[in-house]
Amino acid sequence: MNLENTKVQMRKGILEFCILSIIDKDEVYPSDIIQRLKEARLIIVEGTLYPLLTRLKNAGLLSYRWEESKSGPPRKYYKLTPLGEQFLNELSKTWEELVNAVNSTTKNN
Repeated sequence: MNLENTKVQMRKGILEFCILSIIDKDEVYPSDIIQRLKEARLIIVEGTLYPLLTRLKNAGLLSYRWEESKSGPPRKYYKLTPLGEQFLNELSKTWEELVNAVNSTTKNN
């Protein structure tokens, strides 16, 4: 069994939750999301982020607005929709349940 592959799969599984959690705090530009994920040691590239943002937007969880930039093309800023807030709340509950379940299974080791 490949340990690195398992680690990658675990990180991919929580990526959507982490991105929604970052956007929940404030309206966010994609490079800010990448920076926050890097700070958390969840490294991702633009080629991974943009399709995920598009999928979340198409699912009605995110909206965006364009803002003119002084140093280049307009920027797209994302925020959660009310549906996205509900979805994130449910993911948060599920995350708590998973953490508790994992912790309870590893206490005897």
